[in-house]
Amino acid sequence: MTIKGNLFILSAPSGAGKSSLITALLKQVSPRSMQVSVSHTTRNPRPGENHGEHYHFVTKDQFKHSITQKHFYEYAEVFGNFYGTSEVAIDQQLAQGIDVFLDIDWQGAQQVRMKKPDVTTIFISPPSKQELENRLRGRGQDSEEVIQQRMAQAQAECSHYHEFDYIIINDNFEQALADLTTVVQSQRLKCSQQVSAHHNIFAQLLA
Repeated sequence: MTIKGNLFILSAPSGAGKSSLITALLKQVSPRSMQVSVSHTTRNPRPGENHGEHYHFVTKDQFKHSITQKHFYEYAEVFGNFYGTSEVAIDQQLAQGIDVFLDIDWQGAQQVRMKKPDVTTIFISPPSKQELENRLRGRGQDSEEVIQQRMAQAQAECSHYHEFDYIIINDNFEQALADLTTVVQSQRLKCSQQVSAHHNIFAQLLA
């Protein structure tokens, strides 16, 4: 019997270190046990991006058809392009016992929670406003205007911290990674998961 996987949402303002944490977490496990969801988008591929690996690239007509067919757990339009999380693809992975991570914002988290109340939501927070700004400036790839836009967007994102099940403060990366690993493991140790995985043990104990 295959044990159903867990669905996780990770949200964070730009610069909080969410992508680095997910990458580090996935390096610790088999890809057959844990994966990041590949979203659908209508934007054009950027250099180095591959269909099915970074995104599923589709036309606007295809995306809108999927909306009418209710194929998405969540979707949003950003600067004229659509982004969405396929419900069918996620459910197939979960049914195979794979834990799936959704890298989406608080609005997407709200949409997913409406359809799947048992989703585990995690907010990754920077240790301070100043540190977040330092990280954004440290990238050396954004103009002053873009940095200020990202800071304003980060503040808006952080205002929804209380809507999440878990909060991880990414001050020390190794500690934040350990905290994230603990949250994932705690979900795997839930009664429902353990009973499904070890029903023979309990059947023998109670015989």
